[in-house]
Amino acid sequence: MAQSFSETYQLQGMSCASCAGRVEKAAKKVQGVIDASINLAGQTATLTFEAPVKEQTLVDVFKKVGYPAVTQETRISISDMSCASCVAKIEKSLLESPGILSASVNLAAQSASVTYWEGKNSPEKIAATITKLGYPANADSSDHPTDMNAKREKEAKKLFWFFVVAAVLAAPVFILEMTSHFIPGAREFFASSISTEVSHISQFVLTTLVLLGPGLIFYRKGYPALFKGTPDMNSLVALGTTAAYGYSVVVTFAPQLLPEGSRMVYFEAAAVIVVLILLGRYMEARAKGRTGDAIKKLVGLQPRTARVQTTGGLQDVDVDALESGMLIVVRPGEKLPVDGTVTEGTSFVDESMITGEPIPVSKKAESSVTGGTVNGMGALIIRATNTGSDTVLAQIIKMVQDAQGAKLPIQGLVDKITSWFVPAVLALALVTVAVWLVLGPDPALSFALVAGVAVLIIACPCAMGLATPTSIMVGTGRAAELGVLFRKGDALQSLQQASVIALDKTGTLTKGKPELTDLHLRDGFERNAVLALVAALETQSEHLVAEAIVRASEKENLSLNKVESFNAIAGFGIEGRVEDKDVLVGADRLMTKHNIDVSGFMPQANAFGKQGKTPLYVAIDKKLAALVAVADPIKEHTPEAIKALHNLGLKVAMITGDNAATARAIADELGIDHVVAEVLPEGKVAAIKNLQSGNTALAFVGDGINDAPALATADVGIAIGTGTDVAIESADVVLMSGDLKGVVNALDISKKTMRNIRQNLFWAFGYNIVLIPIAAGVLYPVNGTLLSPMLAAGAMALSSIFVLSNALRLRWIKPVLN
Repeated sequence: MAQSFSETYQLQGMSCASCAGRVEKAAKKVQGVIDASINLAGQTATLTFEAPVKEQTLVDVFKKVGYPAVTQETRISISDMSCASCVAKIEKSLLESPGILSASVNLAAQSASVTYWEGKNSPEKIAATITKLGYPANADSSDHPTDMNAKREKEAKKLFWFFVVAAVLAAPVFILEMTSHFIPGAREFFASSISTEVSHISQFVLTTLVLLGPGLIFYRKGYPALFKGTPDMNSLVALGTTAAYGYSVVVTFAPQLLPEGSRMVYFEAAAVIVVLILLGRYMEARAKGRTGDAIKKLVGLQPRTARVQTTGGLQDVDVDALESGMLIVVRPGEKLPVDGTVTEGTSFVDESMITGEPIPVSKKAESSVTGGTVNGMGALIIRATNTGSDTVLAQIIKMVQDAQGAKLPIQGLVDKITSWFVPAVLALALVTVAVWLVLGPDPALSFALVAGVAVLIIACPCAMGLATPTSIMVGTGRAAELGVLFRKGDALQSLQQASVIALDKTGTLTKGKPELTDLHLRDGFERNAVLALVAALETQSEHLVAEAIVRASEKENLSLNKVESFNAIAGFGIEGRVEDKDVLVGADRLMTKHNIDVSGFMPQANAFGKQGKTPLYVAIDKKLAALVAVADPIKEHTPEAIKALHNLGLKVAMITGDNAATARAIADELGIDHVVAEVLPEGKVAAIKNLQSGNTALAFVGDGINDAPALATADVGIAIGTGTDVAIESADVVLMSGDLKGVVNALDISKKTMRNIRQNLFWAFGYNIVLIPIAAGVLYPVNGTLLSPMLAAGAMALSSIFVLSNALRLRWIKPVLN
């Protein structure tokens, strides 16, 4: 019988003995668990196993009974990853580590996003696990983006000097061996100037310096990975150059071991391969640095110091040392260091870098301001409200980083292929050598070596590994610059699949700030008295319609009495008692619920509805008193955005709680295809599910507060933000601009980024599918073509550079709607 073992897991939410009992009962039902001990005080579960159980299974079990695992997320920076095989190796090792629930490694960002069970692992242990694999990792997930940029620039500079040194050393080798193939008379010139033996020894010395100097990085990584059974691109380069170098060493110092016709040196191939791949790595590093330009720009928005008002006068303080409540002086033209509230001064603030809106916004006392925005000509004193990681800018940077580190569903195919790609290339190289030795013409050994090395060198897992993450990094970064934040990376793929865009009305299609337009009274009721009663009751409501009625009473300078009782009935209206009178305000269904006849006002209510106004009935002491009409103006860019969505081939639906007539009037005005009206808040979820029938992909656009369930139900939830509240947890995408033009831009970016990813994947896979057989020599029997290992190295380097360059084109995406 296998020996049992125990593990302890951190949970949350247990408050009593019955909670502990439920957890214990659920745990014991898991196959492989033979006992469970629950510590209520420590909020832990100690399980005894007779067989290993996947930790994700336990997470699901504990979540199902209502006591979820305590999990944490961390981002680990990683160095020296070079290809998709590196990514696959690190992810596999992490997922086999205790407590790791998910791991996503990003080759372009040189980082890993890891979710782990608290107490079972830690950022430091995770970093140590990665470092043991040969990839130095940093557990400090709070690395400042500017520090990451500096690290990348340092890496690029190092690779550049490696390339220069290798190129200087390899140039004489290339000249000695290859110029005779291109320049007439070169062979005779070198033969009369230097003996073959001296030439070979000179090439040996120079090539050895190249391989053991700049080229050593390939051997330090490649061979340990090969011996561990997890070969990567470095292994391919190491094997290929070693084969060419080793063969040439035998020809130089022990030629008698080889057939006479096969005594040719390939030092130039080994040396030039290293030079070309170092050049490719350098250009990759430069291009990878540019993929993070968006983050760099966002970080650059925040000044490093702030001028703080203290009892001793003004003092310059580092931004990282600012605390909530501090008074900060912002002079004309300066960037605001943190989020805050204006206490003194008036000015116009340019918020375009946060919201995408080009028009400066007026700021005065009590106005909210956002860190990173630019003050205009006036001086402001602001009281800091959010500092450090709590600022809007910090949240935006984190969202962009999370999205850039995400792994899209399309990446699943790539991961499967790259997991066996390098071993398959090694096997193919061996088969290539064997076939040439058996079937090849004389000198068969030389042909076999050239073809085998070419196969090893031309295979490019780098391009496959970079194809998706580079496009994601550049695409999401450009989106952020245009005021579109992809909170969840997979939304980048899901959004372009949407065929229906469902829209909330209030605050999405409209300004969300209704105005009272009409007040029709029944005989026996007086306008000011009715409006005062209704406005008094509406002061207790947070609904936008309530604000419109209260504003109307303020304009007429009405005195409002104290509200004695108040009750809001979701989807119906409000009721309460004011001035010893029972007051009802709401839709016709509220009146019907209280047996109040509204037929006398129905014609006028229908007319209001056709005009796009929302009719509300008022009853006082069970008697119908008035019909109120409220209109919410349509946002300026809404008609243009709806037209653009139609031009993209999408159907547009509107889901609203307003009455059908009002909803239809607005839909007719805007050209909306489908209307679902008079739905309660929970009814929006059912409406979305109905629109999704038939596997229709749907994106829902709402304000992110009242529409949280609908946002979560849709295939993609798009929240229209305010520019100051971006932490909308239910949404997949957040629009900073506050209007529908952001939806059009988000769709465009999604489509163009996914097209770019497909182009990259087509190139990466097509390159390998076409050129690996050519490198193996399939064209030799047809036209005598045999690919030089040097050309293979150049092609391999160009493959990665093509993918990166193609992804960088996304930096120049223009907004469809400005």
